[in-house]
Amino acid sequence: MSEWDVPAESPADEELAGGLVADDEESLTVAYRRWSPLVHTLALRSLGDAKEAEDVTQQVFLGVWRGRLGYRAERGTLPGWIVGITRRKIADALISRSRRLDLVAAAGSRLALTEHSGDRTEVALDRLVVGAELAKLPSAQQRVLRLTFYEDLSQTQIAERTGWPLGTVKSHARRGLYRLRRGLEFAFDAETVR
Repeated sequence: MSEWDVPAESPADEELAGGLVADDEESLTVAYRRWSPLVHTLALRSLGDAKEAEDVTQQVFLGVWRGRLGYRAERGTLPGWIVGITRRKIADALISRSRRLDLVAAAGSRLALTEHSGDRTEVALDRLVVGAELAKLPSAQQRVLRLTFYEDLSQTQIAERTGWPLGTVKSHARRGLYRLRRGLEFAFDAETVR
């Protein structure tokens, strides 16, 4: 029997729910072993990314533990409650992905780093402004954005290189892009006022 197999005499769902509500960590372990494959499969099918699916699976069971006192048997079964949490966490992941893409697109549209205008001086000045704004970011956010844009690494690759959890990398990227965008908007708006 592997460490993930549920023992033959594992508790019924009702007992497991009672154990969770009573702060029994072993009940959480059993619930994880029993339903994490389902949660991971749902997340993987919805997100299409194994690392994101792993993150969502962890977030779901963290949500199960944190929200255990909110579980009500009269509203539905424990597996149904867990699937409900899974659906919300998947939706959160999709919204987060969409925001990241919007921020990248917005930042990209504001930056004229290509030589389409033919004015090399302006391009050089834009690069200096971007570099200065990037230098103002906290070091972790700087590192993630530099690895993203200068080394063309994915967030999964950045997580592997830095040893940080994927969720941490995503948070640094999101916050860094937001701050960079705000700083660049201010810098470019100030430039057009002159």
